[in-house]
Amino acid sequence: MKESGRKQGTLSPCAACKLLRRRCADCVFAPYFPADEPQKFASVHKVFGASNVNKMLQELPEHQRSDAVSSMVYEANARVRDPVYGCVGAISCLQQQIDSLQTQLALAQAEVVQMRMWQFASEAANAAAVVSSPAAKSFFSMDMHVDQPDINGGPLWSC
Repeated sequence: MKESGRKQGTLSPCAACKLLRRRCADCVFAPYFPADEPQKFASVHKVFGASNVNKMLQELPEHQRSDAVSSMVYEANARVRDPVYGCVGAISCLQQQIDSLQTQLALAQAEVVQMRMWQFASEAANAAAVVSSPAAKSFFSMDMHVDQPDINGGPLWSC
């Protein structure tokens, strides 16, 4: 039978027990810190301490322990990279990127609206030019001019 964190057929200690140099029997760390991932426990141990991690894991129901270990590993790695801010620094950096990208998106959307307005104005100007051309006049769009009556009895109106 293969136990999580141990190689089949051998009693290889988990990464936590290897680092702490102790016997790995009924170890709470074994399912979450396998022997082939020693850096995982090393960073968690460096930031939180083995005793604190042990207490946290024992206080949690078994179905939540895996998620807790994943969170601890992530936070520990973030603390190793950025000892002051840890995960908060990464979240802050990502939030700044989101804000910047939202600003860029708003500018691009405003530019699209402006281009559409220019296109609409251009199309309206072209349509007005077509309507005002002499060849495109209809009966209802003709300019009517009142002329002085011709002495010979010519028309009063001309188009």
